[in-house]
Amino acid sequence: MTRTVALLLALALVLAACANNVDDEAGGGSGEADLAACPDPIVITTDWFPEPEYGGVYQLMAGEGSIDPESGAFTGPLAYGDVPRQVEVRAGGPFVGFQPGSSLLYADDDILLGFVNTDSQITLADSQPTVAVFATIETNPQIVMFDPETYDWDSWDDVRESGAVITTFAGAYYTDYLIATGLVDAGQIDPTYNGSPARFIAENGAIAQQGFATQEPYNYENDFADWGRPVDYLLIQDSGWEIYSQALAIRADKLEDESVRSCLGALVPILQQASVDFMEDPGPTNAAILQAVVDLDSFWVLSEAGVANTIRVMEELAVIANGPNDTLGDFDLGRVEEVIELGREVGLEIPEGLTAEDVVTNEFIDPSIGR
Repeated sequence: MTRTVALLLALALVLAACANNVDDEAGGGSGEADLAACPDPIVITTDWFPEPEYGGVYQLMAGEGSIDPESGAFTGPLAYGDVPRQVEVRAGGPFVGFQPGSSLLYADDDILLGFVNTDSQITLADSQPTVAVFATIETNPQIVMFDPETYDWDSWDDVRESGAVITTFAGAYYTDYLIATGLVDAGQIDPTYNGSPARFIAENGAIAQQGFATQEPYNYENDFADWGRPVDYLLIQDSGWEIYSQALAIRADKLEDESVRSCLGALVPILQQASVDFMEDPGPTNAAILQAVVDLDSFWVLSEAGVANTIRVMEELAVIANGPNDTLGDFDLGRVEEVIELGREVGLEIPEGLTAEDVVTNEFIDPSIGR
């Protein structure tokens, strides 16, 4: 009798484990995945002009669609699934007054998903709580760039001694980390950068500047004739500040709606697959991005050779890539916890008791989709 009970108990445990594995591997979370539950249009807001780093999101339309030069919204038909939907990808940066994604999600209820950074999420977790559902970027390509003819920097240890001014966007949390850890002096940070190359060029490289490894090094050498020579850079991620940059997040309260969860159960695996497809064949979507930038007619410029270089650098740095497993787009909870702890140590205002599970979820990820 005892042996029979033990066998039945063991069988129950095996079945439960199998059920748990199935739940973990299936997209769509606790509800049924249903693309028809998604709004029409599906609105996603980015944090900058159209560029290949966001290729997986623009890939949702597979090269179709057009941009409104006034609003920066690129609209086209969803190329995945069997439910007709329009997708609207909104440009960020100057188009939204440089507001962070969390603020935009709360300012406009039509936005389903917005680009957020882990550090922004944890500092706004009380006032504007968001949950990231898809890591569009694995390795953060954000940099501090500098003129190698002016500064001989081999690592972050060289920056403070140089005394160089570093121009950054206002509100960049990584600067708090750099200052608190002694990698730079507070007086070196100048938060007046607006994305334009004008000041760096005008000062002939006397300053360092925020940028992206996938864009500025190529652009300054090849597209900005007034500069026309190489720049070098340090990855911010290599300083120890390993946030998830430009993850797609939703307002936390919306996750209480089962229809929204059903939508995400279908949409997030599509976002994963679109990112895989983009990196395998970026041509059509890059062509659409290039045309969108031309139509915007602003200081932001891209070229065919430049976007090809961006793809090369993204491969080299594993920007759109699997994490430590075989899945693209999921979150390493330990990595998020480390950012939370470092944020507390350097004095960021982070809610008491906040954990990684409060700001990211792998619930809607399909673990079978990867590169």
